[in-house]
Amino acid sequence: MRKRAEPAERKPEKPLPGGSRSRKAPAPAPGPGRCAWRTWLTWLVLAVSDPPSSLPVRIPFLTDLSRPEDLSLNHTVNLYLTSEQGVTLGVWHTVPERQWQEAQGKDPRWYEAALGNGAPVIIYLHGNTGSRAMAHRVGIVNVLSSLDFHVLAMDYRGFGDSSGEPTEPGLTTDALCLYKWVKERSRDSVVVIWGHSLGSGVSTNTAVILQEQGEPYFLFHKSPLRSCFNKFYWRFPWFEYFFLDLVNENKIIFPSDENVKKMQIPLLILHSEDDPVVPSHMGKELYRIAKQAATSEKNVKLVLFEAPLGYKHNGLYKDERLPGIVREFVQSLK
Repeated sequence: MRKRAEPAERKPEKPLPGGSRSRKAPAPAPGPGRCAWRTWLTWLVLAVSDPPSSLPVRIPFLTDLSRPEDLSLNHTVNLYLTSEQGVTLGVWHTVPERQWQEAQGKDPRWYEAALGNGAPVIIYLHGNTGSRAMAHRVGIVNVLSSLDFHVLAMDYRGFGDSSGEPTEPGLTTDALCLYKWVKERSRDSVVVIWGHSLGSGVSTNTAVILQEQGEPYFLFHKSPLRSCFNKFYWRFPWFEYFFLDLVNENKIIFPSDENVKKMQIPLLILHSEDDPVVPSHMGKELYRIAKQAATSEKNVKLVLFEAPLGYKHNGLYKDERLPGIVREFVQSLK
């Protein structure tokens, strides 16, 4: 497998500020080559559980992520944030569709200022395939922008044009970085975290930390996992015998089922009944767990999309009911 280029070789734009037993002889630390090999093998396990899929690399190929306009996102700016030392994140900021004409030719400073215009802000956390340029991700960005929302779509470390190697703590740190960057610029606007598939695990990890910090936030879950282990075990019953230690070692668990018990905020779960990657029974189970833990202030809603519609894992953005469902949920948060 070809090694990904080091961050310095890509020369991204100048980053904007981001936010941040018994006594036995210790075993020798594994060398950097072995650590990298085990990390990428773990993400290979993630990839093969999500066909057709890929390792977290630059997919679609030949797409210049610094040019969202090439994907008809003409009211979008590309920017880079520093998550922590040595980790730079590629991010797209798409303004509400009504600002399309005004956005033409504007620089990143204009987009930053626009975040404070009072429109709701959606932070989009994608799944384990490819980059923010995947067609279904561009599709959901367009839907959300048409609803008069700002949309911030990020590639985690190790994905797309972002540097670093992916780990669960690292992906959570990246999401927190983007959230704090948005909150510093969006004034009193509603900020909602939208997690799809793997992104639902990142979002619940992030949500628990934000709740502990007293930060306001709200969640959408699309095709959510109960946990990475549940996804693997459903698809590969022999998974625990071969890969569980590897996944634990690389800290890739994302225990959404445990996290939602702690969360006391509105939660909307969207799931297609014909999803072959994350079966809808996982979304239903997460909903059940969240409802059991709900207080009077916690509004939990599950919306299922019928199997004959054929949306599977990535196609919900095509549904004509989706804008109304999302608009109603966001309006309830104001």
